Amino acid sequence: MDLMKILDGQVALGNKSGTKNLGEHKFWKTQPVPQLLNALTGPTEIKEGPIDPPKTPADVRQEPGQLPSGFEWSLIDITNEEQCKEVYILLSENYVEDDDAMFRFNYSKEFLLWALTAPGYYPDWHIGVRVVKTGKLVAFISGIKVDIRVRANTFDAAEINFLCVHKKLRSKRLAPVLIKEVTRRVNLTNIWQAIYTAGVVIPTPIGTSRYYHRNLNPPKLVDIGFAALPRGMTIARLVRQYAVSSHPRIPGFREMMQSDVPQVGALLRRYLSRFEVTQTFAKDEEIEHWFLSGHGRDVDGERKEQVVWAYVVEDPTTHLVTDLVSFYSLPSTVMKHKKHNLLNAAYLFYYASDVIFSPGGSSDDAATHEAKAKQRLEERLNALINDLLVIAQNAGFDVLNALTLGDNNMFLNEQKFGAGDGFLVSITWFVNWWLLISGFLSSHRIVS
Repeated sequence: MDLMKILDGQVALGNKSGTKNLGEHKFWKTQPVPQLLNALTGPTEIKEGPIDPPKTPADVRQEPGQLPSGFEWSLIDITNEEQCKEVYILLSENYVEDDDAMFRFNYSKEFLLWALTAPGYYPDWHIGVRVVKTGKLVAFISGIKVDIRVRANTFDAAEINFLCVHKKLRSKRLAPVLIKEVTRRVNLTNIWQAIYTAGVVIPTPIGTSRYYHRNLNPPKLVDIGFAALPRGMTIARLVRQYAVSSHPRIPGFREMMQSDVPQVGALLRRYLSRFEVTQTFAKDEEIEHWFLSGHGRDVDGERKEQVVWAYVVEDPTTHLVTDLVSFYSLPSTVMKHKKHNLLNAAYLFYYASDVIFSPGGSSDDAATHEAKAKQRLEERLNALINDLLVIAQNAGFDVLNALTLGDNNMFLNEQKFGAGDGFLVSITWFVNWWLLISGFLSSHRIVS
């Protein structure tokens, strides 16, 4: 990967739409983010920390920015069924799709409610733009408050998501206006850093991660063009190659319950302390929200509207929770296919294991202890993901997707994940923070 060519927009990160000349980043050149080339070649005396001098909410403009004629701001109540449906329709028809226009994310109303109502969220960070004459929702951007740790520094930040403008209005330059407006509202709460992800390089990435895919339904994935049938391979052999067990194998592997929240919180926080950039999950109510609130509801013995699947391992002897593993559901609409209209995709979420903290032998030196701990963790993660694949297949998912983040590289190959053609770029957007790195931060040091 030629980093300088990527930064100059000459080379895309796995997709054709990832190219953009650096000179086109006119908007970002005016914002408090490290500039692309300066982030790598800038002065060495720069210190890690905020870019802008300290400000207060009193320094922030109190009124919303001006929209083009014919449009008006709209505060979106995502807990209101009709307004949530409006956002769902806007995203389902205009949000992220692949370069070949074969697949488009299909966020459910349940997913939006789960993603946008985390503890401490600000309702006025859910911002819409409507057509004055018709009231039609044509643009949206959102943020939620998260606690972020960057090495030794912990601070409140905004996680920005779901920036979407109707396809027919993209010449109106609404995206920069939306970004400025959500920034203004975030700053009014005395929060000055933010983070978001994108599939293109804009100022300034802290790391890149590649998507990997684990086939669970090979015939369907080949049929819709999501996966290719290798030369000399038959569908029957492909099915056998990706077959998973009929039931989980780890003793004590079970679905997470309400009573597990304190133990899961303590385990996850300790596990994440090993990484350089991560959400802290400082409060147990955050654990409850992200791992339990999306469990859906039981209807006639079946789970409906489920968003997140979270499982733990309870030690049969001590009854302590030793492991966590989870995924969430994010289907994609299959475009222009006669038989299938939905790709049932699961995405690997957070996981943790206490085996990495097990004491080594008394005679081990530091290097030996670290090597043994890494080996134990690799074996345990492979067992956990193997059992998670069983859960995903039994729940009817076609594929489990994962990124090259955290400790994922310990199991991606062994669990038969295949590299995709797309990169996700983790970007410090308006983060107002210098993160000292040599090139892109190694993705295994990031969990966010």
